[in-house]
Amino acid sequence: MAKKEQNIPTYGLRSFSHPQHASRHFHVEPFEANRHFTVSYPHRHDFFEVLYLTKGTGYHIIDSSEYKINPPCVFYMSPGQAHKIEFSNDIEGYLFIFAAEFYLFDKNNQNRLLEFPFFFNIHQDNPPLQLVDKSDQEFLKQLFVKGIEEVGRKDGGDIDLLRSLLDTILNYTARLYPTEEEGLASGKGHLIVKRFFQLVEENYQNNLSVNSYAQLLAITPNHLTQTLKQLTGRTSNEIIQSKQILEIKRLLVHTNLTVTQISDQLNFADQSYFTKFFKKQIGITPIQFRSKFER
Repeated sequence: MAKKEQNIPTYGLRSFSHPQHASRHFHVEPFEANRHFTVSYPHRHDFFEVLYLTKGTGYHIIDSSEYKINPPCVFYMSPGQAHKIEFSNDIEGYLFIFAAEFYLFDKNNQNRLLEFPFFFNIHQDNPPLQLVDKSDQEFLKQLFVKGIEEVGRKDGGDIDLLRSLLDTILNYTARLYPTEEEGLASGKGHLIVKRFFQLVEENYQNNLSVNSYAQLLAITPNHLTQTLKQLTGRTSNEIIQSKQILEIKRLLVHTNLTVTQISDQLNFADQSYFTKFFKKQIGITPIQFRSKFER
């Protein structure tokens, strides 16, 4: 069994970049078993990630969902998500990581990343994209290879070209990405919903009220509640509670924190209430849930 951390570390781009590129807001490189940086698993990111795997086996746990690595496939990560990946020694692929400011250079569309179905997914689920068509596989590979070649240039590469390559990767795979949200994606309140999820991710430990979230979104609390109910079938409070459950699951699966420590970290009144809250939502106790992921 892999050793669990006392808590889930959060890494920035510097932890995954070559020293000469440490000031950049992005990085693209081959993904293999013996990479140049060492990080602890599980961990969180404060950036976005696109991982295209072309060879190898293993599994990838994102939050509390486990996915089998079945190349060729593409995994996506949003800031704040906790993940653990275990892979075979013959793993091969490509990695593109980037901060929001690298991609959102167009100040007229600061919500662009939220429009993609695989970032800040409103169902909080991140299934990989399975690439079936050979032409799709080859085209995506060439985009990553060109990006790697570009950053390898003596002048550091053309930032606009690299941004365009990332834009093509995201748009091309978004078209292939399976989603049940076709109607939702085109709905007027879609971005409000995803922005709300993003804010809840960023502020869940601050115990913000619905009114506070509405203020951050520059809309009325009633508008927020109606939009969420219409497009997700859940109220604002239900979504906030869902985030609490997700974070509890993350800590149960990815750390060795005790139930009491998790309860304290998430500001529950006491362990008894914490356990009752979790069991009411999930149907089993925190200890029973954790045991399902023991390896």
